[in-house]
Amino acid sequence: MAKKQFKAESKRLLDMMINSIYTHKEIFLRELISNASDAIDKLAYKALTDENVGLSRSDFAIWLTADKENRTLTIEDNGIGMTREELETNLGTIARSGSLKFKQELAQTEGDKGDVDVIGQFGVGFYSAFMVADKVTVTTKAYGSDEAFKWESSGADGYTVTEAAKTSVGTKIVLHIKDNAEGEDYDRFLGQYTLQRLVQKYSDYVRFPIKMAMEKSRRVEKPADAGDDWQGGWESYTEIETLNSMVPLWQRQRSEITKEAAAEFYQSKFGDMEEPLSHIVANVEGGVTYKALLFIPAHAPFDLYTREYRGGLQLYSSGVLIMDKCADLLPEWFRFIPGVVDTQDVSLNISREMLQQTRQLEVIRNNLEKKIKAELVKIQKDRPEDYQRFWREFGLLLKYSAMGSYGAHKENLRELLMFPTTRESGLTSLKAYVERMAEGQEFIYYAAADDAKQAGKLPQSERILAKGYEILCVQSSEDELLLQILGQQDGKQFKSVNDDDALPRTEEEKAAAAKQAEAAKALLDFVKEALGDKVFAVRTSEKLVSQPVCMTTEGPVTLEMEKYFRQQQLLSGMDVSQGMKAQRVLELNPESKAFAALKRAFEQDRDKAARYAEVLYCQSLLIAGLSLEDPAAYAELVCSLMD
Repeated sequence: MAKKQFKAESKRLLDMMINSIYTHKEIFLRELISNASDAIDKLAYKALTDENVGLSRSDFAIWLTADKENRTLTIEDNGIGMTREELETNLGTIARSGSLKFKQELAQTEGDKGDVDVIGQFGVGFYSAFMVADKVTVTTKAYGSDEAFKWESSGADGYTVTEAAKTSVGTKIVLHIKDNAEGEDYDRFLGQYTLQRLVQKYSDYVRFPIKMAMEKSRRVEKPADAGDDWQGGWESYTEIETLNSMVPLWQRQRSEITKEAAAEFYQSKFGDMEEPLSHIVANVEGGVTYKALLFIPAHAPFDLYTREYRGGLQLYSSGVLIMDKCADLLPEWFRFIPGVVDTQDVSLNISREMLQQTRQLEVIRNNLEKKIKAELVKIQKDRPEDYQRFWREFGLLLKYSAMGSYGAHKENLRELLMFPTTRESGLTSLKAYVERMAEGQEFIYYAAADDAKQAGKLPQSERILAKGYEILCVQSSEDELLLQILGQQDGKQFKSVNDDDALPRTEEEKAAAAKQAEAAKALLDFVKEALGDKVFAVRTSEKLVSQPVCMTTEGPVTLEMEKYFRQQQLLSGMDVSQGMKAQRVLELNPESKAFAALKRAFEQDRDKAARYAEVLYCQSLLIAGLSLEDPAAYAELVCSLMD
């Protein structure tokens, strides 16, 4: 029979499909299995009303056969098959989908999609076979027909259709696999374990069994008449295996998705040795229909904070893997969440490898974000130890996300943020802090320190704690910036313990403080002169209670910011002397014994007073968690005062 040309396009179009549409050659197996599944779906649907089909659902299957010697891979199904006209129409016309036509016809008769969920939509998946094969032969017999036909093609040059001998209904596709080329190993598509891996990766949840004869070996038992020199041996045998699991966990009833079942699925699917902290089940019907099974991991991926990290959910359509990591299904701050989403309500491109940006996709993402957040809030409330573990692993990502884009997403994350606190050994949310606030407390207090214990020991914190108020610990300049971006919590403003107005003062107290500062002006000027550029100013303190000294700042740059910028400069090898510095303010407690000693020295021995000033300055740095420029000189200074 004369060779026919493809009706729709030329060699250029077919070359484009083979070389441009699909990014991974291994996708061909997914496409051909999906087509086989569609064909079975059609016949299974017909069997519901036509008893002549003679097959029950358990009789349907897809078979794979690899022949290394002849370099052929066969995909065979016992689905509805194709007539000669359908062969011409579906395989002779590129981008003509019989599955899509079937769905459209079904919609007209059923008023919706009915019970059949076919995968193919675009009619180009079949041609992906030419990525790995230099010749494709399709032998098919349609249900209800006595004739069988063979379609054969070696690519864009055209195809032939001839009569064939086939006793059973269904379709058999034989791919003649290409020879290996430079940089391309086509042999792997004839290996049984490669085929098994590809089925489990892309088609594990196809609803019909995908079977293959697997060659295996087993040890031969020692024969009774074997001599002492028998060395043992192995024999080969063939075993028919079903390569796919067929029923995905997320398609089952919610009651069947137990904690144990979810953990087993998570560990095997995502390769984690630990069980997840929790799992989330979603079964949504309506404008956008989808099912999802998500997991909150117990630890962060080792590369989460690197540029190389790629997050995203696995996207399925009718049990067929479409994308392994679909980042568009999650907001950036939840990119570490693994899981699966199965839906037919998103628009795919014709290769089914990438999503188009659609309203449906956005709806799914927003819904999943709400479910993840709700589950985390539940863990925070009911399992605080687990949430604190979660925060240690992922808190940095959530904080940076809340600060990103000038706080555009802060309200999405506010409820999840945690801070160390002087009241509890662990962490607290801002909402929980406000709920515990003492009567009459106006502000949410915070202090910059390495940990909550140190924050509570800061001289500036003493007056706050004496009131019975709780203090949050901000451990970095980023934490301070985060509080500035958040602005308030439930109407309560944030207030640093360093602020003079952290506690309300009466007019009498303000007047007394001003009088005290005026009386000490000469001494304060002397200390400032003695310390020089080390400090921006020296003042009597209105915030110290029993401690003699503390270091605060004036202006926008805090001590925590200075530490941060210094660390960044050290990491980049820059000169730290040129870095951003805070305007340091040395505050002295005029009621302390140290201040009295300083005053006496100022009146009697200015040299000793200057050394006292240096000691107090160094002590303020140590209390603030700052390093001394010359620890040896400080030790020598203290010793000189002991003479």
